[in-house]
Amino acid sequence: MRLLHTSDWHLGQTLHNFDRTYEHQCFLDWLLDTIVAEEADALLIAGDVFDNSNPSAVAQRQLYRFLQQARARAPQLDIVIIAGNHDSPGRLEAPGPLLEAHGTRVVGHVVRDAAGSIDLERCIVPLTGKDGAVKAWCVAIPFLRPGDVPRVAAVAGAAPGDDAFDAYLAGIRLLYQQAYDLARARATGGQAILAMGHCHMVGGDASPDSERRIVIGGTEALPASMFGPDVAYAALGHLHLAQRVGQQEHLRYSGSPLPLSFAEVGYRHQVLRIDLDGPRAAAIEPLHVPRAVELLRVPASPAPVKQAIAELVALDLPDLPRDVWPYVEVRVLLDAPEPGLRAQVEAALEGKPVRLAKIEPTRRVVTTAGVEPALSLDQLAQLQPDDIFRRLWQQRFGEDAPDDQLAAFTELLLPTDGTARNREAA
Repeated sequence: MRLLHTSDWHLGQTLHNFDRTYEHQCFLDWLLDTIVAEEADALLIAGDVFDNSNPSAVAQRQLYRFLQQARARAPQLDIVIIAGNHDSPGRLEAPGPLLEAHGTRVVGHVVRDAAGSIDLERCIVPLTGKDGAVKAWCVAIPFLRPGDVPRVAAVAGAAPGDDAFDAYLAGIRLLYQQAYDLARARATGGQAILAMGHCHMVGGDASPDSERRIVIGGTEALPASMFGPDVAYAALGHLHLAQRVGQQEHLRYSGSPLPLSFAEVGYRHQVLRIDLDGPRAAAIEPLHVPRAVELLRVPASPAPVKQAIAELVALDLPDLPRDVWPYVEVRVLLDAPEPGLRAQVEAALEGKPVRLAKIEPTRRVVTTAGVEPALSLDQLAQLQPDDIFRRLWQQRFGEDAPDDQLAAFTELLLPTDGTARNREAA
């Protein structure tokens, strides 16, 4: 059986206010051709299909047209989609009955019955081979918010940061374990067990500038041990750089299919191809996604204004259709404010087939012992509330914030299930 694993499409995303519909469509067209060429039996889409919880009509149309075309060109293809932290679970699941009739299963959120028990059956998806027989069972778990997981009491005496202390992590582990047990009961005759999740694993390498932590406080990182030894392959989403988890070949992030920030200029995006041999993954290979539009950083590292302008003037780019004009980030090193900087940059790029996406100024800072250097604008934008809490505590008391204070601050910021649902509804 052959699988394709992808995630983090972020349909509807803009890059510094530039629409990326063309790039996403190029990827989807390539993926359709790849499904046919690779003779794939199943496509696993591990969350963050859309860039936000209220996607545009254009973004939704792209997804549903792709699903319709995939079914038409590969009638036996099974498609499994889980919701990510950027997706609206309800919106993603709304057309579920129609999609299921055409071979697509969507798992957007955890459902409970009247007694409060989690319906695990809807998270177990059978996958069929070319002969129509079930070859694998997929444990499809969407992004889990604190109110989605089983309640597990913290172990008495455990310190903040310990696995036993965090009821949220323990609840996630328990939910996955219960789902695995159900999948094991289904699997017979050498059928494989697969897992899907949208989460941040311990040691995962996040892409700068294009990702935010899922849960405030850093408690969202999950250990690789939550995937049992009988899991043939885990298709993960959330991190935008393709990578292994815990150096294990069969636990993988596919990464996003196109660069979501200039930090990913030198990175080759991919979809993963997995060949199953009975209950095991026999081969895992990356299929690199062609880049429809280039991203340029000029200069390659921050440089004084005169040097940066000179490099912009020297840019020699081929004449291309406007849809494929490269995006450019201009990186300058400043000693003092430069009020006319944008006008200089725009003049240097006048008449060139390029789109000015961003000017990134970095100030030259002379530091003294014990004083942190100034942050760039991008670094400031990435600060989370707990980062600010740590910095303020250090400034005021001259020491790291105690664990119990960090835990209390984190608890204040974690939304309840009702709060999260109310925000989504709003």
